[in-house]
Amino acid sequence: MEAWLSLVGDYGFPIAVTFYLLHRVEKKLDQLNQSVMYLGKLVQMGNEETNALKRQVAIKPVGK
Repeated sequence: MEAWLSLVGDYGFPIAVTFYLLHRVEKKLDQLNQSVMYLGKLVQMGNEETNALKRQVAIKPVGK
């Protein structure tokens, strides 16, 4: 029993800090993931609009 109390006393604070920091990092990673997914959708929309504009204007390559 004393061994367990000694272990909790020695490692309890670092473990608590680790769990707290992991919890905070998890929230930040979720926000980052949502931002990257949103940015991907914006890029895809931009590519579709660019392709549609190219078809409408029928851009010819320079030098041909």
